[in-house]
Amino acid sequence: MTTSAKSDNEIHNNKPKELLVIRPICEMLGRIGRMEQVLGDCLTRLEAEGIRVTLVEKVSELEDIPMPGKKVIFAICLSESGVNLEYYRLLEAFRLHPHCLDGSVGGIIVDGASDLYTKALARRMAFSANSSGCTFPGKPLVEATGTLANFRVLSQITGKSVEEVYALQVENLMRKVLDFDLTDAGWCYPDDAPSASPLHIAAIHSGSRKTSNTLLLWDMIRRNLPKDTVVEEVSLRNGSIQDCRGCTFETCRHFGEKEDCFYGGIMTEKVFPAILRSDAVMLISPNYNDALSANLTAMVNRLTALFRTHDFSKKRIYSLVVSGYSGGDIVSEQILGAFCFNKNFILPGRFAIVETANDPGAILNVPGIETKARTFARHMW
Repeated sequence: MTTSAKSDNEIHNNKPKELLVIRPICEMLGRIGRMEQVLGDCLTRLEAEGIRVTLVEKVSELEDIPMPGKKVIFAICLSESGVNLEYYRLLEAFRLHPHCLDGSVGGIIVDGASDLYTKALARRMAFSANSSGCTFPGKPLVEATGTLANFRVLSQITGKSVEEVYALQVENLMRKVLDFDLTDAGWCYPDDAPSASPLHIAAIHSGSRKTSNTLLLWDMIRRNLPKDTVVEEVSLRNGSIQDCRGCTFETCRHFGEKEDCFYGGIMTEKVFPAILRSDAVMLISPNYNDALSANLTAMVNRLTALFRTHDFSKKRIYSLVVSGYSGGDIVSEQILGAFCFNKNFILPGRFAIVETANDPGAILNVPGIETKARTFARHMW
């Protein structure tokens, strides 16, 4: 797999309309017809517009393709059991080549045989590709369950069949990836002029500085940010934050239009304003039982009110996850699913820093942690 064939300037200045479609081969013939039809029709239209399309089905075919700087669609068809063996070979390739997708922009299509496995597989795909440098725009997933029941609401709204909605979503995703500008994800180049305004970060956590390895790591990162960086740090620890009550769509939108929520409190007083002012959100999350903490989960759920009435498509999500034992990847996948897949935040390449530290203060003894913190801080700005 070619990983560094282009310099930053070449990626920046050379912007042909090209699309790389990686469709890991599915050996169950009865399952591939639907995706092949949808992809084929869409790619034919794009090629008719002069867009150059490259389609590969095996990881071995990527050996001679320069991956950095590509616009990429990962199209994964699952067998009846929810498995695609070539997909796992693709994950292996990304993990063995951690810079192979630098400067690339991706979208994901998953076609499943049932209502299970599609979202979990897509999150793992996004995390592995992102760890190799791939940026994902907000809402980068088209998920086709076995019955296409997940398209029924859009079908009712548009008056189109679920099959037509599926095809339309695929084409919209491809065009979104083709048109996405990496500068929206904070991507900069050696010859770029300095930004006219400093980076504005909303840093959200629910930990205690007396015991939190996660906050210790955040402090290291923050010290390495430029002095003009604006950081609004919001702690959910001392405030009472209630989870979403499941208001009707109309009620939720009504409160969202006022930048409010039914329960109010710290969410509307501090979290909503900080996010609206920010360029990027840093979610500072310890790993609690392989999941986000209760307060952070409630925050994500309550954010729906603001999402209904505000565009987050230019905002970035970063995360800092510290586990006592293991499982940081699981929490990172939850975060990218909540913010990128659902709330339309940009997922910049290498959005997460994931470490392991158990006893209070143990993060300070992780080999090379200061260098990692400095590198991540530089990556953010």
